[in-house]
Amino acid sequence: MKSKVYFTKTISPEKVLELYKLIDKKLEGKIAIKLHSGEVGNQNFLKPDFWKPVIDYVGGTVVECNTAYDGGRNTTEKHMETLHEHGWSKYFEVDLLDAEGPDLELTIPNGKCIQKNFVGKNIKDYNSMLVLSHFKGHPMGGYGGAIKQLSIGIASSMGKAYIHGVGDTENFWNSDHDSFLESMADAALSVIDYFKGNIIYINVMKNMSVDCDCCAVAEDPCMQDIGILVSTDPIAIDQACLDLVYAADDPGRDHLIERIESQNGVHTIEAAAALGFGSREYELITV
Repeated sequence: MKSKVYFTKTISPEKVLELYKLIDKKLEGKIAIKLHSGEVGNQNFLKPDFWKPVIDYVGGTVVECNTAYDGGRNTTEKHMETLHEHGWSKYFEVDLLDAEGPDLELTIPNGKCIQKNFVGKNIKDYNSMLVLSHFKGHPMGGYGGAIKQLSIGIASSMGKAYIHGVGDTENFWNSDHDSFLESMADAALSVIDYFKGNIIYINVMKNMSVDCDCCAVAEDPCMQDIGILVSTDPIAIDQACLDLVYAADDPGRDHLIERIESQNGVHTIEAAAALGFGSREYELITV
């Protein structure tokens, strides 16, 4: 059966909430809301006021994790300051999952490249998750969407290095590239298993730069905004976003596609589909 992906071309905070309400699933218990806090200096990340209606409606806690590279978010102290400066802690309860150790180790018995994933221990405080993703390019992953949020996004600082290094934290930048992409898929599976599938995904195709929100110096967006997508399937929602980029008649799409293809971005989706936690086949339901 094809996964359902709801889609609208209208991008607004109110539309995000409207599409969320179409999902036939209720997130139970204490809800973690994973989003990208935005690197200091980045101009493209989606701000708190954009996400506020859906976060207020869901009533969860905004969660993030520290980075594994220098910047404004690689220590708890600096990341908390960034969360404050960017307005997240002004509007919402926030929780840095790996604010202090030790990390929680999640096993991945069926992982292709890695058999364990390291996440912040505070994840144990939550029963379900809402993943809010800004779809855009990425210097290493080719693109950033729901699968990246589940993997690199939720991994602890050390866990990020472990995924990047395909199990070797000392080999952050020089690991085999496709193995890194497959490790992201492995890590995403561990988080889905941990929450027993109690996750909803929202991807917003706005401010689409070839660079990620983790870049302090990022290119400006290269193509026009496309829309909002919501699904319970992280593979389907990312595949739908890629398909919408390829189908666009915007002249800037070629620059984004070049970034995606140069890093073999679709391989993350291929690897995730091989692990079986979603489907590349979907029904796009336009609202």
